Amino acid sequence: MTAFKICIIGAGSVGFTKKLCQDILKVAEFEDIEIALTDVNPKNLDMIAQIIRRIVEVNGLKTKVTATTDRREAFAGARYIMCCVRIGGLEAYADDIRIPLKYGVDQCVGDTICAGGILYGQRGIPAMLEFCKDIREVAEPGALLLNYANPMAMMTWACLEHGGVNTVGLCHGVQNGHRQIARALGVPMDEVEIICSGINHQTWYLDIRHDGRAISRDELIAAFERHPTFSEQEKVRIDVLKRFGFYSTESNGHLSEYLPWYRKRPDEIMNWISMDDWIHGETGGYLRYSTENRNWFTEDFPVFLEEAGKPLSGYERTDEHASHIIEALETGRTYRGHFNVRNGGVIRNLPEDCIIESPGFVDRFGINMVEGIELPLACAATCSASVHVQRMSVQAAVTGDLDLLKQAVLHDPLVGAICTPEEVWQMVDEMVVAQAEWLPQYADHIPAARERLKSPKVRTRDWTGAARKEVRSVEQMRAAKGKPTVNEGHGLGTKVMG
Repeated sequence: MTAFKICIIGAGSVGFTKKLCQDILKVAEFEDIEIALTDVNPKNLDMIAQIIRRIVEVNGLKTKVTATTDRREAFAGARYIMCCVRIGGLEAYADDIRIPLKYGVDQCVGDTICAGGILYGQRGIPAMLEFCKDIREVAEPGALLLNYANPMAMMTWACLEHGGVNTVGLCHGVQNGHRQIARALGVPMDEVEIICSGINHQTWYLDIRHDGRAISRDELIAAFERHPTFSEQEKVRIDVLKRFGFYSTESNGHLSEYLPWYRKRPDEIMNWISMDDWIHGETGGYLRYSTENRNWFTEDFPVFLEEAGKPLSGYERTDEHASHIIEALETGRTYRGHFNVRNGGVIRNLPEDCIIESPGFVDRFGINMVEGIELPLACAATCSASVHVQRMSVQAAVTGDLDLLKQAVLHDPLVGAICTPEEVWQMVDEMVVAQAEWLPQYADHIPAARERLKSPKVRTRDWTGAARKEVRSVEQMRAAKGKPTVNEGHGLGTKVMG
């Protein structure tokens, strides 16, 4: 096996990058590779470089670690590029949550679809296409882009259709849901086998088996309803399981904002969520969690650096897909996982051009998807509604078509359950004006949108949401003896905030 180069863009997400790199360094054949780290934040980049170099030094590895804010330099000669970026950071993300609330749209996460996820994609896609241009020009020919950035389906769709770069989208929602199902059943995860298929963040466990025995719908419902924690935290997922017959990969908070039924009336929201952790449905929960973690970051860095001094022999490789895919492509050791790729008939009852998340096998010949899957009709209908929103959103992001962007938001399931067309048109105007610096494709539309907002046609309200918590200070978090932890049931593709 020849030496090769892996680049991580958005490497300033220190905890996530550290995990990805440790996974890579656990593969014995990868000792001689180069890991190139790049980020727009030099301070975070320096910190993650210190951590990864220490891991390499302590373990006596030959791995070369480089760090630069020049992404083309980092991309140069790379065979694999991992993308972990969030364009606009927390400043833009705050508007993804704040502005829709004025129109009655209460989101927990807002990074996949709904008003926040669609605008997130408008910021991310132009940047992704710039990355693709650089990859085509300076990376190793045929380089593979492993995308962890949300909105997963939109970003991956744009790279494949408009970026000209071989791209696979990676998420850990399937693994986390798999882990949760095993806990609900009270058995080890390695005894539970799954087939999961759909679209990212709306993927469905179509077949669940324990030691080869199929787990029925009724058995799964009973397992979740008797579980003392999941029965309270996963009310939306359990209700969908009962009505559809299949469990979803996504956390309660995520799933509730992809559907038109659970968050459309403020007085109903509390009936479906749990406030014990942000991921179960709290208004703006991921924004609060991310803000607290950013503020806590200086507390975490010494811990990360100390952990980097421990031998890798004691580190258990995670089930994040990236290192396993690269290992399979380079060594031929087969890996089975669930990957985000262009459908092309893999799922028979979803559009050919959409990005699906479905089982596949990786070896030296590439990523090979299991074809011929047919989703249950209710699952397919839910996925299809999102696919049409994603397609319009991608096209709007690429062309700068503001009318198409508004049509995409109008067709979003939750937005459409709450807002009138006039409210959608005004809300999108407000969002693109607020986020103008990250939306170069809409530059020609911003002045007119700003003028329209001077004479609003619909009234808005000052509303913080049905289930909002205040962001804790570092002192409050320290008093609570540590930062908040991510619950296992989520499907967030990236922790990157910068």
